[in-house]
Amino acid sequence: MSPIGAAVPSRAVVASMGLDSPCARNDIIECNVRYVMFHMIQETARHTGHADIIRETLDGSTGV
Repeated sequence: MSPIGAAVPSRAVVASMGLDSPCARNDIIECNVRYVMFHMIQETARHTGHADIIRETLDGSTGV
């Protein structure tokens, strides 16, 4: 499954739950959907930053 294809079912799961709903895998970590979504935003930002560093290394330009 492509990353874009994986986003569709993930969005459906999140849309069907409240942000304060407990996570399904409470044997791993006790948290709620809000925590998972916040973590995903952080991870996306971190990886976007990594990609930006690589791009700047390759083309020499920097962000504004």
